[in-house]
Amino acid sequence: MREFLLSVGYDRWILPALLVIPLLGSLAVMAGGRQAEGEDEVLTGAANRPRSLATIVFAIEFVLSLGLWWAFDPAVTGWQQRFDLPWIPSWGARFTLGLDGIAMMMVLLTTFIMLLSAIGSWTSVRQKTSSYYSLLLVLTTGMLGVFMALDLFLFYAMWEVMLVPMYFIIGIWGGQRRIYASMKFFIYTMIGSLLMLVGIIYLGLAARQPHLVNGAPVMINGAMEMIPNFSYDAIMAQVQLTPQAGMWLFGAFFLAFAVKVPMFPFHTWLPDAHVEAPTAGSVVLAAIMLKLGTFGFLRLAVPLFPGAALNPTIRGIVLTLAVIGIVYGALVSLVQPDFKKLVAYSSVSHLGFVMLGIFALTVQSVQGALMVMINHALSTGALFFLIGMIYERRHTRLIAAYGGIARVVPLFSTMLLFVSLSSIGVPGTNGFVGEFLVLLGAYRTYPILAVISATSVIIAAAYMLWAVQRILFNPLDKPENEHIPDMNRRELLFMAPLVAGIIWLGVYPAPVLRRLQPAAEQFVRIVETRAAMSRVVIGVDR
Repeated sequence: MREFLLSVGYDRWILPALLVIPLLGSLAVMAGGRQAEGEDEVLTGAANRPRSLATIVFAIEFVLSLGLWWAFDPAVTGWQQRFDLPWIPSWGARFTLGLDGIAMMMVLLTTFIMLLSAIGSWTSVRQKTSSYYSLLLVLTTGMLGVFMALDLFLFYAMWEVMLVPMYFIIGIWGGQRRIYASMKFFIYTMIGSLLMLVGIIYLGLAARQPHLVNGAPVMINGAMEMIPNFSYDAIMAQVQLTPQAGMWLFGAFFLAFAVKVPMFPFHTWLPDAHVEAPTAGSVVLAAIMLKLGTFGFLRLAVPLFPGAALNPTIRGIVLTLAVIGIVYGALVSLVQPDFKKLVAYSSVSHLGFVMLGIFALTVQSVQGALMVMINHALSTGALFFLIGMIYERRHTRLIAAYGGIARVVPLFSTMLLFVSLSSIGVPGTNGFVGEFLVLLGAYRTYPILAVISATSVIIAAAYMLWAVQRILFNPLDKPENEHIPDMNRRELLFMAPLVAGIIWLGVYPAPVLRRLQPAAEQFVRIVETRAAMSRVVIGVDR
């Protein structure tokens, strides 16, 4: 397969194609849609064309991206499928794309989840459907661009591109408090990203280069004109920061990514956004957009500023916040009356494991963090889909409104129980692999924090199994629950791949771990090497 893909130039055109196809699909969906204010477009049939066209575009995107599984060579160090073009020459910004093992898995995860999100929205979004699917497609380009970007200015541009569609998706198709939730999401994310922009500009100017036109330098008053250089590789190789500058810049990037993860105490936007967002919006938020924050730490914050990231005080603060988030998220989930909000708070706990794995900085803990990122997307995405299904039927997410429905909807109940077990991390499901690796790796460097974090596994079993018991297995004492329709073929269709992924990564995660291990090893090696170099520079300066 790899030879065939290379023979058609797959590695040269696939990354820009994955960015352009959703944009073209977005234009086609908008052009072919017909909207009437207040009209139920599912009932009238007006939703058929935009949702079908969007689903086809997402399917094409996913099928094309699948080639990365074979085209990517884990044994090769450095960037693969690299694509580079001038973008804004006078600013020193280039359209540079590339993948390592981490980014490759995130790209595959994104195209997979977006296809399922489109199929899962067929009956839940009933108004302004062409606008909705168009925004989903634009959102896809933004998220993929963040994972692919090897130019920091391009990274920031894509970071902002993905923010706007989600703001509208929550604000237009969300619940009763959708305006409040969308504004809170936008403000939190925007404040952090603006600080990141300041840091990116600083780094670009620190790595500045001669302005060349047709290969010749541009001269101004007898001196070469210098322009910023936002190339990730150039900044990594050339920029030498003072300890003070490194601390400030790490702080700017930390805030941008900590809000997106979200880490405790920057998490308060998340429950509102999840609860008010439409089903697919919640799925994309949990499965992909939260991972953009942890990816930012892996790609930028820690490798660019290892002296600050591994400073004992700062590292201790970050790890402490991660562990607080793990335990706090689990405890708050335990008392939630709203099932969707319960799952939202559980994300704070799960993503705390990712931050623990990254900053514990062992190969095992980093691999575990990457697996948690993937596994959380499958398990929590599946939970939000299931919550959306039952909400469409009963129009309530309150746990107390149900009880005994396993007798009425056996397929749904089986699916909910299985996915809940994977979210808890039962051995044999995907959730166990990532959290076990994180705890195993973190125990080598921070044993006390690892032991404290392990207690959340018990709390997770308590909040999830208690919720499942009250929804599925208590007495069927409410007449309105006696005639709930079970899952239909479309719902089984988009849930089946998630279940397959949960089983596959729980039973045989080796193929994924093989592709992630070189990138995890390189991340640890680069961070430790650059941190040691920064300590040497500080010693020389003194």
